[in-house]
Amino acid sequence: MEYVWRERRVEVGGRRRIYKVFEHPGSVVIVPEQDGKLALVRQFRPAVDAWLWELPAGTLEHGEEPLDAARRELEEETGLSARRLEVVASFYLAPGYSTERMTLVKALELTSVPAHPDEGEMIGEVRWFAPEELLRMAAAGQLTDAKTLAALLLVIPDRRPR
Repeated sequence: MEYVWRERRVEVGGRRRIYKVFEHPGSVVIVPEQDGKLALVRQFRPAVDAWLWELPAGTLEHGEEPLDAARRELEEETGLSARRLEVVASFYLAPGYSTERMTLVKALELTSVPAHPDEGEMIGEVRWFAPEELLRMAAAGQLTDAKTLAALLLVIPDRRPR
């Protein structure tokens, strides 16, 4: 898949501007939920040289629908398969420079399958967390991935840390 920077010429208030825009095919973030707990992956991110706790996520392949991508990414990264997938929301990740629109999908009625991360992915472990623990981690700055924080805001009903 090729990612491309393009220039966009925009006229706002009588002034012409040129913006560099990163064209992106879209992505998904998945919230695996079972028995009241949510699964996150610990993944190494070379851009920030750190291991981060994140919800599983990935880029749509050419022509792929978000629910199909969610099913594929969930299995690749976590070794889980969902009998039921529900779209919760859709949002832009960085509209200041990118067209990437992410679809948030809840994965329910889960079973185990063999995990098979993409070649470049470094996933250390998959762990289940109670929502309250994730809220405490977010408040303490231990969750630093924006897509994970946004998704948790939308899926945990009572978002106040205790």
